[in-house]
Amino acid sequence: MTTTADVVIVGSGIGGASLAHSLAPSGLRIVILERGDYLKDAPQARDDIAIFQQGFYRSSEEWLGTDGQSFLPGNYYYVGGNSKFFGAVMYRYRRQDFAPRAHMGGASPGWPIAYEDLSPWYDRAEAIFRVHGSAEQDPTEPRHDGPYGYPPVPDEPAIAAIRRRLEGAGVHPSALPLAIDLDAWLERARTGWDAFPNTGRGKIDAEVGPLASALNHPNVSLVTGANVSRLETDESGRRITAAVYVKDGVELCLSAGLFVVAAGAVQSAALLLRSANRVHPTGLANGSDQLGRNFMNHNTTAMLAIDPFMPNDCVYQKTIAFNDFYNENNESGFPLGNVQLLGRITGNILKANFPGPAPGWFTKLLARYAYGWFLTSEDLPNPDSRVMVRDGRIVMHWVRSNMRAHEALIAKTKAVMRKAGFPIVLTHTFGRKTTSHQCGTARLGNDPRVSVVDPDCRSHDVENLYITDASVLPTSAAVNPALTIAALALKAGASILDRRNGMV
Repeated sequence: MTTTADVVIVGSGIGGASLAHSLAPSGLRIVILERGDYLKDAPQARDDIAIFQQGFYRSSEEWLGTDGQSFLPGNYYYVGGNSKFFGAVMYRYRRQDFAPRAHMGGASPGWPIAYEDLSPWYDRAEAIFRVHGSAEQDPTEPRHDGPYGYPPVPDEPAIAAIRRRLEGAGVHPSALPLAIDLDAWLERARTGWDAFPNTGRGKIDAEVGPLASALNHPNVSLVTGANVSRLETDESGRRITAAVYVKDGVELCLSAGLFVVAAGAVQSAALLLRSANRVHPTGLANGSDQLGRNFMNHNTTAMLAIDPFMPNDCVYQKTIAFNDFYNENNESGFPLGNVQLLGRITGNILKANFPGPAPGWFTKLLARYAYGWFLTSEDLPNPDSRVMVRDGRIVMHWVRSNMRAHEALIAKTKAVMRKAGFPIVLTHTFGRKTTSHQCGTARLGNDPRVSVVDPDCRSHDVENLYITDASVLPTSAAVNPALTIAALALKAGASILDRRNGMV
């Protein structure tokens, strides 16, 4: 059975939803195919044991490492994608992230566009996601055309005290840019939001923000439980003619004039690799042989700063960060990364992530005095770091990079915490199979020989294919990528409409 549309979007996460939001007023018939279903409310939604210890919401899908070991990647398949569980941090990439620059572990190639090219789209994305923040507190914050539309989420009293301690230690704590409606979030239950599912309207995730807006238009529809298996092209291979998907055990086809893949950095690459045909024997849109390559996954560490004389009475905690070591103008002479608060870590969350067996009374006692931080350093693009498909299964080979910089970031942050009055500092660096901020498998660029899409996210090889998720990021930077994905998708939407109207 074949149905038709003007535009088919595969995936309802931040990239797909933002693109749909951009195109919805045009009147084009837009169909969004989403593998998952709506995330329904349940008692487990704010139960830290169910979520973190029992994995109530985690997908059972396993990926395979090139070491032969299977692992659960921590991806989620719901309307809104991984953003249903995100920490709601929506940073702009720093201006320096768009230019080539040296790192301790190599070099970042930069982008084919400058920060100024994306800045207007950042403005629009911040409005759609109702980002709360301040452009005045962080010395690394790039220029905004105006202030944030919403004030920063307020620090709880304990965090206000930590802010003062950090200032005394010589760094510049600043408000995290957050896509959160604090009152709506806390009305459902008094918990943090980091990794908790958004079953209401508290987080402005992909569903609550751009997708809800797009679906208000009668020309936009969403099909849930639609697992897209492949894309088919015409004989020339220059145009996609149909998306083939399975719903309720039945294989269906959806034809359209334009196709947008936004299933996430790993799943988008896998879909295009599975769509190989006679004209595209190594995967659809892979004339550069870069599809699936340059996979990046931030180097990350969790840090607990403990003062036995300062109990943690926070509910949500996650409101500040510091970027003093983000750019080259620190003592190391190299970019090191971002330091931001984690959401409030309870004893049950700590027990779920403890490196060895630990009694509950101990983790609860530790959590009572612990303030959790999340340290992020840039992972550099490497064509040998890649996503592959073998016998229909996703295979991952992540070549970790730039760890010297991450180790330097850990050391400098430990020193700051101790100077700020935390005598005990514990760290846990996440392993290679922790899929955090995946990106880079269909990089954008001007040269079709070394990139998959152009700066408007349009495929070099297939004229009616766009990719609008984290796949296209040429570099990972060292801050959360959600806002950059949204900005690029909005920019792509404008380009699509310009082409349709004969302006390009």
